[in-house]
Amino acid sequence: MRTSRVLTVEDDTALASVIRLSLRGLGFESLAASDGYEALRVACRDHPDLIILDVVMPRLDGLETCRRIKQMTDIPVLMVSALTSEKDVIRGFQAGADDYMRKPFSLAELNARVRALLRARQRSSGPGRPGVLRNQNLELDLARRRAVLDGRVLDLTSTEYRLLSCLMQRAGSAVSTEEILSTVWGDDLRSQTGYLKVYICYLRKKLGDDRRNPTFIHTVRGVGYMFRAP
Repeated sequence: MRTSRVLTVEDDTALASVIRLSLRGLGFESLAASDGYEALRVACRDHPDLIILDVVMPRLDGLETCRRIKQMTDIPVLMVSALTSEKDVIRGFQAGADDYMRKPFSLAELNARVRALLRARQRSSGPGRPGVLRNQNLELDLARRRAVLDGRVLDLTSTEYRLLSCLMQRAGSAVSTEEILSTVWGDDLRSQTGYLKVYICYLRKKLGDDRRNPTFIHTVRGVGYMFRAP
């Protein structure tokens, strides 16, 4: 079985290093992001099994990051914050957090909560196939990183796969051009809308999607794109 992946989203580099070292000591694969936009990109690309998410971060705070993650996927989120009032904790859970830890915290408690959330995720997955998205005659296997259309494995480049994954995990919701570019290509290319148009064209062709009457990828004028609701 694949080693569990844990994404730590923390702008305090010293604390992030301590957490990641502790996670590796438990045998987990440790991923890292320093802000919300980077977290969305890593979550879409690497599909972690759990996300440890700070609240107070630059550019995109943890609450909004959590909301967007939960729109994309059911990955459990352990929120950690120096904001410790009851209202702060409630806001965290309202944003979609599965658990909330107040800073400062001990690594022993953090590790225990991580293990508990991963056990709960494994139980909820049951005997089926976790990490498989189905939409009409299209199936996206997140663990195997492959797409199957009408029983045929699609020949997708890594960029096409990331784009399809980003859209399918937000199926039924309009995703802005800037967010797609940031998630799939990174913040440095958030203004390069031409990149996205070209790859949308490539992906539609491989999905057999007619641009004028699409089955899967719909253009939302002035916003971006929306994958059809399941």
